Amino acid sequence: MNKSTANFGSTLASGIDALLAALLLAMVVMVFGNVVLRYGFNTGITFSEELSRWAFVWLTFLGAVVAVKDGAHLGTDMFLSRLGTAGKRLCLLCAQLCMLGCVGLVFWGSWLQVKIGLGSEAPVTGLSMAWVPAAGLAFAVLAALFHAHTLWRLATGRISDADLVGVQESEDQVNAPVAVNGR
Repeated sequence: MNKSTANFGSTLASGIDALLAALLLAMVVMVFGNVVLRYGFNTGITFSEELSRWAFVWLTFLGAVVAVKDGAHLGTDMFLSRLGTAGKRLCLLCAQLCMLGCVGLVFWGSWLQVKIGLGSEAPVTGLSMAWVPAAGLAFAVLAALFHAHTLWRLATGRISDADLVGVQESEDQVNAPVAVNGR
């Protein structure tokens, strides 16, 4: 990740990280509390299963936003590593435009589902079912901001050659011991 992207989204990313931690904590408390109450006291919290499922959906979509920001999605550089700077810039432009198109499709589909969900309530909590696909809307908007920022940096020449190929090494390769003298 480069300095410009870090500055662009550091406050937003910190807020998302805090929200992810809160969602995970809420899921653990609800599920563990429900297990203890069911097996220990033959009772339970009726809404905990529903809300923990919703928290998991939001956790997944917000986690994907963090992955977009950090460039942590899977990729390969077998082709890109053989290109010159102009070719890498063109490929980055195409990739970012394709991703904006995909994010637009996620937004549109989520919006259609939100409109459907506005007319229905969850069976246990009675909350609007629009909250579930709204996670897709949040993902689409936030991911589009990060992709648009990358395009802006590319258009204004504020992207370094090292940032043109956004592939990270796998943990296995990063943490693998280095062979010294063939050993």
